[in-house]
Amino acid sequence: MRATAQPDALPVWAVWPGKAENGAEFDVHHAAMRLARRTFLEQTFPPFKELTMYKTILVHVDASAGLQARVQLAARVALAHGAHLVGVAPTGLSAYLYPLSAMDAGMPPVAFPIDEVRADAARSLDLFDSTARQLGVTSLERRMVDDEAGVGLCLQARYADLVVIGAPPADTVLFARPGVAGQVLLNCGRPVLVTPSAGAGEAIGTRVTVAWNGSAQAMRAIASALTLLQGAAQVDLVVAGKTGLSDLDGEQPGADIAPYLARHGIKVALSTIDGGAGDGESLLSFAARKGADLIVMGAFGRSRLREFVLGGVTRTALLSSPIPLWMAH
Repeated sequence: MRATAQPDALPVWAVWPGKAENGAEFDVHHAAMRLARRTFLEQTFPPFKELTMYKTILVHVDASAGLQARVQLAARVALAHGAHLVGVAPTGLSAYLYPLSAMDAGMPPVAFPIDEVRADAARSLDLFDSTARQLGVTSLERRMVDDEAGVGLCLQARYADLVVIGAPPADTVLFARPGVAGQVLLNCGRPVLVTPSAGAGEAIGTRVTVAWNGSAQAMRAIASALTLLQGAAQVDLVVAGKTGLSDLDGEQPGADIAPYLARHGIKVALSTIDGGAGDGESLLSFAARKGADLIVMGAFGRSRLREFVLGGVTRTALLSSPIPLWMAH
């Protein structure tokens, strides 16, 4: 005898029509079957909007004047996403201690203020700790490492979702060497939030300018910022009139990335700027006109004689941007 079963809570075997343990056949109603499948999927794979990509945020701690503003920005992002905040203070001692240890043991010891260097790093970590706690961060930790800043931050960044660093001083020469910011951008493998020397506003990510040229670097930056972009009130997608990467972006730059973002619930306004791919000033001017509080862009660099050399737009943005940069390489 054929029976029809529509139980309130469908057992596993009732997801598809079949036989129960007693041999009775069941013809499960299609609506109930879809409900059971949907319930299983929702329990197994939570909706994307409930997921947070940034659960561990690392911030560079040093003795520079911009430290407090940098920590404040990192703390606000951590609070917004319920993230754990890690302050890393590289002392740079490894650059001195390891070469000395390789010297002839018979040579007289070389005096080096190890204790003073570590004491300075500890004071910077104290400022990190107090600043973050004043803003309400409770999940945080402090780390002192003896590596040089670029190397130490890249190693620690492996276990973070976002790295927050300070922009290099405006008079820094980034042509021959990328500096700490460039080393981290090109080697850490994580998205990097660069804080300008003057600091940032109370919040970032309300009005965002996204730089697009069809490159893998730009796509990585956008993908890493999706959660943030979904909460923005205004997103301006900007492409250069002549990107030099037309084969990557097609005949109509931005025509594919805009609907991609729309499917993630991100409404964008597409704009074109003049100046070509090498004009970082055009990008910064556009962001200023739009009142942007954040720029999302790829970080470009290449290897030359075992040194990484930053691209022109990346270099200009690092040295001149008055607002934070969200970058990925």
